[in-house]
Amino acid sequence: MPRVPRFHLPSGSAQQQLRGGTRAAHSQQPFPLPAPRGSAPYRLDLADVLGAKAVTAIEDAGKLVFHAVGDTGGIKQPEFQENVAAAMERDFDALRPVPSFFYHLGDVVYFYGQRALYYEQFYDPYMRYPAPIFAIPGNHDGDVTPGEDTEDPPESTSLDGFVTNFCAPPGTHTPEAGESPRQAMTQPNVYWTLTTPLATIIGLYTNVPEHGVVDSEQAEWVASEVAAAPSDRALIIAAHHPVFSADQFHGSSPNIGAILDEAFSKAKRTADLVLNGHVHNYQRFTRQLDGKPITYIVAGAGGYHNLHHMGKVNGQPPPPEWQDEELGVVLNAYNQTDFGYLTLTVTKTAIEGIYNAVPKPGSPGATVQAPISDSFTIAL
Repeated sequence: MPRVPRFHLPSGSAQQQLRGGTRAAHSQQPFPLPAPRGSAPYRLDLADVLGAKAVTAIEDAGKLVFHAVGDTGGIKQPEFQENVAAAMERDFDALRPVPSFFYHLGDVVYFYGQRALYYEQFYDPYMRYPAPIFAIPGNHDGDVTPGEDTEDPPESTSLDGFVTNFCAPPGTHTPEAGESPRQAMTQPNVYWTLTTPLATIIGLYTNVPEHGVVDSEQAEWVASEVAAAPSDRALIIAAHHPVFSADQFHGSSPNIGAILDEAFSKAKRTADLVLNGHVHNYQRFTRQLDGKPITYIVAGAGGYHNLHHMGKVNGQPPPPEWQDEELGVVLNAYNQTDFGYLTLTVTKTAIEGIYNAVPKPGSPGATVQAPISDSFTIAL
């Protein structure tokens, strides 16, 4: 039996973490999923949220622009989340076309997805964000308050806060929203598909245990949605737990990668881009599957105060274009020092991505446009 550390979490190398991590899945069992609010196959069309005129404008421009990041809940130092939100808002002055929405990659509310904390961790920070916000739940959104925790407002039903605020009937303004004018989102389920003129975004819910869990019903749904996605537009998959990660704390989730690979095999099609959160930094990987490159991105530095550092390669931070030859995975870029967010632009021929690093509050340049930390192009 391996020796269990008594006083600290061991720091794995980048290679160990990329292959599954030194941190074993903890003993917590996955929680049952709430009943869907919509009918299968759980799709929401962008036109039903933005309106037909706005979607026609996207089609006429030939461009869909949107934001993506996860792990935003500013429970201890809200200024980090607020700074990222302010930088995202400035994009509406700087970009043309403006972003159509923000796709949240999970962990909206720390630590247990409490309805009582939705105002301070979601509605208030994005009070002035002028576009819709979609989301998949993270492990903290699905967790429940332990009985011994006497400080946090209790949440005893998994995903109660998330479903109330993201899977609501049209026109719902929840009590959690308070003075914010933002209405609750109308997603049909905690795992669901967003259909747009230029991209299909399939969002999974990977539950609460470390490395994630997807049951057989959701796995079958993922495969069917990959197969059904129109072939004339980008295919993006979002899941909170990362398929690949070389950070010291969480590492990769091979079981989630296996679910996706099985879906790709059944559908005879691969995704163009996989978006993940959970790890509080930025990482971009590429991998060849069946002769096609797939880009995998971790974007989990959206505001939660504790940033995660990368595992080491020969005692040093990973060098540029570091490759694990056994897995065939290349770490193309990372940022372990800054909060930030993704801006993605989708056309008929490519997905163009920018990771915007956001200077910490009070630092030089904190009030100017976020500097580009990484940029990439995925040919379609």
